[in-house]
Amino acid sequence: MTASRWRALVCMLLFALSTLARAAMSGMPAPVAIAPGVYAFLGDNDAVAPANHGIVANNGFIVGPEGVTVIDTGASYRYGRAMIEAIRKITPLPVKLVIITHQAPEFVFGAAAFRDDGVPILAHARAAQLIRERCSICLANLRKTLGEDEMAGSRVTVPDKTVNGTTEIESGGRQLQLLHFGPASTPGDLAVLDTQSGVLFAGGLVSNGRIPELRNEQIPGWLAALENLHALDLKTVIPGFGAPLRGDGIMRTGDYLRELDAAVKRAYKNGVGLTEAMHTVQVPAFEHDKLYAIAQPQNVQRIYLQLEKQ
Repeated sequence: MTASRWRALVCMLLFALSTLARAAMSGMPAPVAIAPGVYAFLGDNDAVAPANHGIVANNGFIVGPEGVTVIDTGASYRYGRAMIEAIRKITPLPVKLVIITHQAPEFVFGAAAFRDDGVPILAHARAAQLIRERCSICLANLRKTLGEDEMAGSRVTVPDKTVNGTTEIESGGRQLQLLHFGPASTPGDLAVLDTQSGVLFAGGLVSNGRIPELRNEQIPGWLAALENLHALDLKTVIPGFGAPLRGDGIMRTGDYLRELDAAVKRAYKNGVGLTEAMHTVQVPAFEHDKLYAIAQPQNVQRIYLQLEKQ
């Protein structure tokens, strides 16, 4: 290779690297192939912060012969637009449907970008209700954390299609099972199973390497939902947070919930005050998971206050 051609190649590589770096800094998602036609965008699994552009949760899409189904949409309009562009690089097929698994802010605010493209948005009826009633507060909090520029164009987008329980749908030429087991991590949790590949998007029901944040939960229902999912003998599970799991891996979320609930109840029964419980009730097996220092005392507080109301 001549010197001039070598310099040209080096320049091309440097340009490509700089383009990738700019994409990374702007929060552009990179889809990961999970199974034929199934892709996931994996967040960094940490707390929402300017450094990660709020890209902490997982979402993804399923490509069928007739179109694309998107599962969850990230924390901002900007992220939603980036998802659309990333999908277009995988397939020219249109996005036919967006499914929101639950109303947590890290999953819903990119939906406005799809609404602007005329894509219908589906959720459980209770999730849609909570988005309508509460997500304006979540949006204001994200604006404070991430800044107006990062959240530009973001708005509350209420799903225009709802389901009330487990149902099977066809979307983009793929058969999808929308699984609802009653109130669990939220009142309106959906898990989305692509029957062709056996991949499940678990939404708020499962976390991997990150402490679940208790917000609108019913712990007995959550544990029952995890047992029901485990009984499906799933091959691959995309959790709401963290790396993909094998089916057995989802039960670690249940282990945390059981140990947390039991520990708070012991402290309450033994007369430990709320402030002391928030500092002393621990679940040691999970102390190295992300958000433990932040979420653990908040989770203790939530369960403790519920016990006081009983």
